[in-house]
Amino acid sequence: MRSLWKGAISFGLVNVPVRMYAATERQDIKFNYLHQACGTPINYRKMCPVCEEEVSQEDIVRGYQYAKDQFVVLTEEELTRPEAEEKAINIVDFVELAQIDPVYYDKTYYLEPAQGGKKAYHLLRRAMEQAGKVGIAKVVIRSKEVIAAIRVYEQVLAMETMFYRDEVRSASQLTGLEPVQLDERELKMALDLITNMATDFRPESYRDSYREALMEKIEAKIQGRQIATPPQPQEEKVTDLLAALEASLKATAPTGGRR
Repeated sequence: MRSLWKGAISFGLVNVPVRMYAATERQDIKFNYLHQACGTPINYRKMCPVCEEEVSQEDIVRGYQYAKDQFVVLTEEELTRPEAEEKAINIVDFVELAQIDPVYYDKTYYLEPAQGGKKAYHLLRRAMEQAGKVGIAKVVIRSKEVIAAIRVYEQVLAMETMFYRDEVRSASQLTGLEPVQLDERELKMALDLITNMATDFRPESYRDSYREALMEKIEAKIQGRQIATPPQPQEEKVTDLLAALEASLKATAPTGGRR
């Protein structure tokens, strides 16, 4: 893996030199846009509609729109942070992991000890593991200051970048959330259904079936084979809630061949 960032975790007066790596990567199938007539990849150019010319990267500046068609321009020097801020993960609090709702999580990174930081790294990891706490830190990534959760994952320290409170949309604007009268029989059957489907989380058991099928089609086209798409079975539509619960319980019962 390629290191994305190098700096130090600081908590109290202790500095832990670390390197940061992306812990996840999307496995989406990527496509190019082609001209249908000749199959040539389409180019996208940065054009100025007023000057009617292509603009190079060197001639592009960043502006903040404060009113319609009104911008204030900021230079790269004005946007640059002090290097000390760019290279520090400052832990400001330690909290319980269960107190953080998953809606706040953004992206996961691995942190490994850099030169001279191995002992302090493992000391911090062991102390956090025994305390059962998660460190809340401030860190600058690509010129943006974010909060992050530092936690123990397997044998490494992982950093979860997080959204600020004002970046999480309120659910109060959603409609249709007014309380309704629930039937006790339906509620009991729903609880039984959850019990039937309860299991341990095993991430390896979940697969992207659409991506796998799409790759099969792509491989078939590469090999010049004809692609036959089998007809999909028609699912029986169940409109009655109680009937749907009963059918689901029957399908997931241990003696009925659970998924």
